[in-house]
Amino acid sequence: MNPPKRLRSEAETPTGGREEEREEEEEREEERGAVDVSIVMPMYNASCWLDECLQAISLQDFTGTMELSIFDDASTDDSRKVVEGWRERLEARSISLVISGHDSAQPRGVGYAKNKAVSQSCGQHLCFQDADDVMLPQRVRLQYEASLLQPNSLVGCKVRRVPEGSTERYTRWINTITQDQLTIQLYTSHGPTVIMPTWFCSRDWFLKVEPFDEGGKGVPEDLLFFYQSIRQGGGVARVDECLLVYRYHEKATTHSVTESVSMETIWKLRVDFLQERVLGQWENFTIWNAGKQGRKLYRSLSPTNQEKVKAFCDVDENKIQKGFYTYEESKQRPKPKIPVLHYKDASAPFIVCVKLDMTGGVLEENLDSLQLKEGTDYYHFN
Repeated sequence: MNPPKRLRSEAETPTGGREEEREEEEEREEERGAVDVSIVMPMYNASCWLDECLQAISLQDFTGTMELSIFDDASTDDSRKVVEGWRERLEARSISLVISGHDSAQPRGVGYAKNKAVSQSCGQHLCFQDADDVMLPQRVRLQYEASLLQPNSLVGCKVRRVPEGSTERYTRWINTITQDQLTIQLYTSHGPTVIMPTWFCSRDWFLKVEPFDEGGKGVPEDLLFFYQSIRQGGGVARVDECLLVYRYHEKATTHSVTESVSMETIWKLRVDFLQERVLGQWENFTIWNAGKQGRKLYRSLSPTNQEKVKAFCDVDENKIQKGFYTYEESKQRPKPKIPVLHYKDASAPFIVCVKLDMTGGVLEENLDSLQLKEGTDYYHFN
């Protein structure tokens, strides 16, 4: 069985001696042969988590062939040494270990490290694993089975957050979102509807989508890849079992994204995707929330989609009594004035700009009272 082609970035395009080096790498891949699953793990200063992470990998009950592909993104601790200390134990469990990295002064970022780990691997399926998380024994087996049935999908799973109670709303959303909502709630601030640390997919699908963005620290490479997968016609699926212990700590990658990238960048990504996937198909719509978030969405829309906004709606009598919202920054004359209505007087479809799980169920009750169907009559954007 011939191993799948490796990813190639422009920086890696071989010339001269690089061509020979590449041929040698491909020969080594042919010697190793393809395996069923490659566990793909970027690594940066993860030594304090690795023993628990690697032990969990060694205890997988998957009976197919498996390898662990790690790329060390310039760690300054003893992460490489810890991993090498596990080589014999992993191989005793028939899990081959492939590890490489670089020792530059600065890490190149999670996207770069993931791409390199994928590139050096030879699995027909890819199981993404963060070095600070712990997979349960059945993770690879169950996600592999699901991926075989849905080869063009990103397959996730439920998680157990540690420490318990951290990011409570986010964790509840991860675990309770329905299978239908996985492809509907694509525009919320929670990000991908199956979270990156749980991803499992076929190598063929990964290569069809695109490599991860290699912009470095702070780039939301998971969201960019997720949206591109959807654009390519990919599905989203979840094994409805807890298969990962998902660790929360201050050094986690999520923190680097929110700290280093303006949240406005992520907002714009979501707005653009909403306009592309939803608003372009609607003749007009109502924005549910006449407050700050609703008005911000309106201002972020293209002029064409701004013209489609027939009203704002709300439950706040003070906002409703004002009668309309004036877009003061508009260059149009006269300036656009959009009516503000009570939600019972407004008409679908709606873009709901109210945070999920923040109103004690009131928002959900109001939506249900109008007998609206999510994904047809309304979408969440928050």
